[in-house]
Amino acid sequence: MCWDERVDFQAAFLQKLAKYVPNIYSAEMDPLLEKQEEMAQIKIFDPLEWYLFREDPDVCLEKLRQCGASQLCGKVFKSGETTYSCRDCAIDPTCVLCMDCFQNSIHKNHRYKMHTSTGGGFCDCGDTEAWKAGPLCTNHEPGAASSTKANSECQLNEELMAQAKKMFPSILKYIVDMTIWEEEKELPPVLMTREKTDHYYCVLFNDEHHSYDHVIYSLQRALGCELGEAQLHTTAIDKEGRRAVKEGPYVSCQEAKEEIKRHSENVSQRPLHVEVLHADVMAHQKFALRLGSWLNKLMSYSSDFRQIFCQICLKEEADSEKPCLISMLMLWDAKLHKGGWVYYYKPLQKEYISDDHDRSFSVTALSVQMFTVPTLARHLIEEQNVITVITETLLEVLPEYLDKNDKFNFQGYSQDKLGRVYAVICDLKYILITKPTVWTDRLRVRFLEGFRSFLRILTCMQGMEEIQRQIGQHIEVDPDWEAAIAIQMQLKNILLMFQEWCACDEDLLLEAYKECHTAVMRCSTSSHSREKTVLQLCGHTLESKRYRVSVDPVSIHLPLSRTFAGLHIRLSKTGAISRLQEFVPSEQFQVELLMEYPLRCLVLVAQVAAEMWRRNGLSLISQVFYYQDVKCREEMYDKDIIMLQIGASFMDPNLFLLLILQRYELVNAFKKIMPTKDQDLTKQYNILIEEMLQVLIYVVGERYVPGVSSVTKEEITMREIIHLLCIEPMAHSAIAKSLPENENNETGLEKVINKVAVFKKPGVSGHGVYELKDECMKEFNMFFYHYTKTQHSKAEHMQKKRRKQENRDEGKRLDWTIDQVLWFSAPVSFVLIK
Repeated sequence: MCWDERVDFQAAFLQKLAKYVPNIYSAEMDPLLEKQEEMAQIKIFDPLEWYLFREDPDVCLEKLRQCGASQLCGKVFKSGETTYSCRDCAIDPTCVLCMDCFQNSIHKNHRYKMHTSTGGGFCDCGDTEAWKAGPLCTNHEPGAASSTKANSECQLNEELMAQAKKMFPSILKYIVDMTIWEEEKELPPVLMTREKTDHYYCVLFNDEHHSYDHVIYSLQRALGCELGEAQLHTTAIDKEGRRAVKEGPYVSCQEAKEEIKRHSENVSQRPLHVEVLHADVMAHQKFALRLGSWLNKLMSYSSDFRQIFCQICLKEEADSEKPCLISMLMLWDAKLHKGGWVYYYKPLQKEYISDDHDRSFSVTALSVQMFTVPTLARHLIEEQNVITVITETLLEVLPEYLDKNDKFNFQGYSQDKLGRVYAVICDLKYILITKPTVWTDRLRVRFLEGFRSFLRILTCMQGMEEIQRQIGQHIEVDPDWEAAIAIQMQLKNILLMFQEWCACDEDLLLEAYKECHTAVMRCSTSSHSREKTVLQLCGHTLESKRYRVSVDPVSIHLPLSRTFAGLHIRLSKTGAISRLQEFVPSEQFQVELLMEYPLRCLVLVAQVAAEMWRRNGLSLISQVFYYQDVKCREEMYDKDIIMLQIGASFMDPNLFLLLILQRYELVNAFKKIMPTKDQDLTKQYNILIEEMLQVLIYVVGERYVPGVSSVTKEEITMREIIHLLCIEPMAHSAIAKSLPENENNETGLEKVINKVAVFKKPGVSGHGVYELKDECMKEFNMFFYHYTKTQHSKAEHMQKKRRKQENRDEGKRLDWTIDQVLWFSAPVSFVLIK
């Protein structure tokens, strides 16, 4: 052994490193890797292992290895490696297996998905919280008989644990100190044991702002090297995070640094990140990574080692303001070359967003490993208020996109920076992906705090990027619309998950409904015109705010109103609506104001169909397309229809119809005072009338929503498939693409497809398709609200043709009954009577 028991381990350990590390790792440009590894093993690792085990390390490690395989695989995936997720048993799509575990598990005979890892995640084999069934593969499933014996034999003795507790703090502190070391020319005094030499390296670091070609060009110009050498350097930089590109005295390396930065600025706005590091600093930083690998391998042998490691990493020094070791590393994340988690979440995400490294190299990528563990997620919500932390982080990183009205406006946005913001949104999805089965008072309070904070984000989105109808001259440049729609897509499942969480507990649902109602009313009253107009028609009078979609600003983004609609139907579904008066008194429930903005949005869609907005360019057409597309419609178009159904159920039916006529600007048409000579205007009126009548039909007839009527999710999916197959026979993939996905990326197609369709095998050429069963034909509704105009025409033509061939009546029955429509029955009966 190389260390005397009477000597302080830390001092002896650092002295040995100061003596050997610079010599072993002196050659950075052309290292002899095998010789370096051999020398490090002989001079450093072997003595460390002897000191730890106090006997032959190989013998001791073999005992630990034979003690029994770990029930946790924990394999860390490399970028590009294949992962497997079981669609039947995984708790969520983030639960994956490596190839070896998958091939030796029950999941290989289930429905599964294959993915390509971006790197950094690890295999979930052995994690009972990740799987509904089959958490262990045969490789990691111990025999029941030998399990107890193995556990007792695997316990480390007190002497070995005492040695580990003595050694690990010094080893970990050295690794952390050298990883975050900032001095380029100097080492810590304790590691400087020889006279300083004039031996330096010019080191180039990786970033995400420069392409391969930019780096290669800059290196060739600055160093005068050949293409092959420049390519070698660039590949190593991309793989390892940094690379020494020149060796020599300080002055020579400094000149190379300036040349590289100057040439890189010629091809990019930012210069490459280059530093001049002393050879000894480079050596110790390189060895710190190697020492970390050794420690990681050591901990894989015993859970006792891992427990000691965790205790040391999370221990804070007494009477010191310094954070614990793991916190120091996390806070240094953006500067690295390559629980406190929530406490430092904001600064970590801010650094990541402003940084130029890919997410796979950031510590923020670990969020998926923490937030998707159900018990840990519940703990973080209750103890760390993580939902509020994440939502406040979003509010703090997006202020530059707020306009003077405190609404988001993403015109001229940075695609790279906004793409990094999506990572924070994904974290919100991860934390909400598993609903709690038991609610505590603290969990209820914390979730409600997070929900209030989330409503602040939705308030900034409510009415964002308003547009106004262009009259006369065509718009010169189409405004940016992709960012707002992309954020809407990112939030779709999160909005649904918030609503589902609220629906788990009746008191929580009512409190959340009250908060959402207050937020909607605040937005509606602040931006609503105070000037009123009076409409009289058929002996009825409506007094409402003066507004015209064709003249005034309008927005397609209304997540706050749509969240309110989602919570309202869950009140109906759970029966909590009977207690609504306790939380929102009837005098505060201004339903006309609540449905105003969704109605405007539907009118905008009708006017776009009537080509009244053609001078506004393709931007608006694209937004309307996504508004009704399967990717967005659940939390956009569908919720607007529901909001009108809510309005119709609370308002006087006559006033409801008058408000619809007024917003569609069709009052004159029904008063028969519209011009008849202008053919374009007549065409517009005809299309608007058609669109308005369709919306009224949807308000009456579209009841396949839980809470609007007594239907299940399976019945909804069946109805969607029926109407898709009424257009034409379709392949499995085509049907799946036409159905909305839930938070687990599932459509529910496989559960119900065989109930409504039969599979026709492919012929000599072509592919197999599903055809609708004859008994399901009666469910066809020619006014199905998810049909595009093209799909509507094709479906109607196909059904007429089929009915004609079968000599059947073309009449269509209503596919719901009055007693199925819960509290929405008032407007239904009224419209049917009228």
